[in-house]
Amino acid sequence: MQSTSDLLGPTHVAIIMDGNGRWATTRGLPRIIGHRRGVEAVRRTVKAAPGLGIRVLTLFAFSADNWKRPGAEVSALMQLFGVFLVSERERLVRAGVRLSLIGRRDRLPGSVRAAATAAEHATASGVDMHVRLAIDYSARDAIVSAAAHGVEATRAGFTRRLGAAYGEAGEAPDVDLLIRTGGERRLSDFLLWESAYAELLFVPQLWPDFGIADLTRAVHDFRRRERRFGTLGPASRPLRVVTR
Repeated sequence: MQSTSDLLGPTHVAIIMDGNGRWATTRGLPRIIGHRRGVEAVRRTVKAAPGLGIRVLTLFAFSADNWKRPGAEVSALMQLFGVFLVSERERLVRAGVRLSLIGRRDRLPGSVRAAATAAEHATASGVDMHVRLAIDYSARDAIVSAAAHGVEATRAGFTRRLGAAYGEAGEAPDVDLLIRTGGERRLSDFLLWESAYAELLFVPQLWPDFGIADLTRAVHDFRRRERRFGTLGPASRPLRVVTR
């Protein structure tokens, strides 16, 4: 039986986890400390999401453009990803959470690829929620890659190819709610196709400060919105005149 939360949505929430570096620098700390605190925010969010009816959670961890950052920071991030994938594996299994990576893998260190594969295999039977980590991800690159495989006659067929473009079986699921932390108001090449009708929410909290209360408020904000998908909302529809 579906819960009230399931019926109200959002089912798929995507988050641009912005502000780790700024969180650290404003405190006079190395940027990597902010990224480590960001991992704690990921744990909080993953734990709270199923209780709010979220069944798919996509987290933007590292964009294709992030390779332009200083080499020391990139190396530290890759090490952090590897540690996270190993340390969280059993926790996710116990919670019934399936984990997968989306994005390119060929540029990732071998240790990160191995940790990702092991985590995906270990959590494959999770049915309570699907967590997708976007690492070395570019929506534009994924769309170009999917289109390069030839013209698909149906939208569903193209979304399957889009999923395959970044290593995922099945269709790329539409996003219901996209949240960006850190106060910025842009999508930054994240899930452009899947977010065609997503509700957008930009919040000022830097990602390490994002907590359960913030996620709950975001979900409640979503439920107050009217999603029309190009149609007229109830308040805009013409009244039907009934004559006898």
